[in-house]
Amino acid sequence: MVQLVIRRYRPSDKDTVLNLFSIGIQEHIGPCFHNAMSSPAYLTITLALCSAGYLLGSALGAVFLPGVWVALVYYCCHEFYASYVRERLRTDMQDIPGNYLSRSDDCFWVAEAEVDGRAQIVGIVAVVAKQRGEERYGELFRMIISPLCRRAGLGFRMAQTVVDFSKERGFSKVVLETSSTQTAAVALYKKLGFNHVLSHTKTEAPFWMVTLAKVTVLRMEKHL
Repeated sequence: MVQLVIRRYRPSDKDTVLNLFSIGIQEHIGPCFHNAMSSPAYLTITLALCSAGYLLGSALGAVFLPGVWVALVYYCCHEFYASYVRERLRTDMQDIPGNYLSRSDDCFWVAEAEVDGRAQIVGIVAVVAKQRGEERYGELFRMIISPLCRRAGLGFRMAQTVVDFSKERGFSKVVLETSSTQTAAVALYKKLGFNHVLSHTKTEAPFWMVTLAKVTVLRMEKHL
């Protein structure tokens, strides 16, 4: 991979960017499900349902009851991320220039690299200026890195682009939110100097779904 360039989004990038965003978010479904089902509480529930089904008098019950439970947990993990993608594609990602490039203090970048002889978008990130009282700060959004560039430092460069841009604009800090299952992203942000300041479960998904998926939203910030 050569000639990696981080540049502003162009309208011609839309289809590739939306596809990268969709794939990048939904790839967390598997790790989320594994994290939930491997917890001691869920293992206990699964074994209890297996035993209950068997005691009810059938080997089928011993498979059916825990099967329904596992399917429910997977559904919650899947919908937590899939519904997020659907909503974002319907709203802000449908008009990236209007939502991320119409003000001088906002920006949306893509990382473009030559892969197998052709230019390909391998990463995206955005920042939006926010105001709270007298404080102006930037919020990092839509950070996705293609599997082609994982562990190659691109995530660090993309996040640093947001930090540098925010410093130039005189922002007091950069904030972001990520899910607890995105452990690689959390580690990257900590390496960049972001601190975990808050955990919550307030999302667009129903509370029961977030609870069963065992997902927590982490708020992180870096003071500039």
